[in-house]
Amino acid sequence: MKWDDLKSEPCPVARGLSVIGDRWTMLVLRDCFLGVRRFEQMQERLGITRHVLADRLRKLESDGVLRREAYQERPLRHEYRLTDKGKALYPVLVTLTAWAEEHVPPEKKSSMTLLSRDTGEVLEPILTDAKTGQRITHRNAVARRNID
Repeated sequence: MKWDDLKSEPCPVARGLSVIGDRWTMLVLRDCFLGVRRFEQMQERLGITRHVLADRLRKLESDGVLRREAYQERPLRHEYRLTDKGKALYPVLVTLTAWAEEHVPPEKKSSMTLLSRDTGEVLEPILTDAKTGQRITHRNAVARRNID
């Protein structure tokens, strides 16, 4: 099954993975959230081939996660900016980062620390229910399968 085939699946995990389900896509998004917008910068930071990076950027643009904007006319050059749909993926990256820090620790110091813009303090992300404020875990939440 191809990635695009997952878009028509009823499972929300499968549909989400159809957009962000490979390592290069998530790393491109990470760099976008870190303020990297230009193709050459992304390629240099990621060590990715031009072909693979161009493919991932095209896919993210066609999925409405990134938008391309010209920043130079001659020669024509573009930068990539997160759309609202793309910005909505920030909690996914934060959760993945927190999970990796706890369960896949680096051999040396981690390359990132999440800080509060207001206080400068280290943030410790948790997933909570918006209605109750209760922490969501595998012990207190269950996924119900919707059957037609």
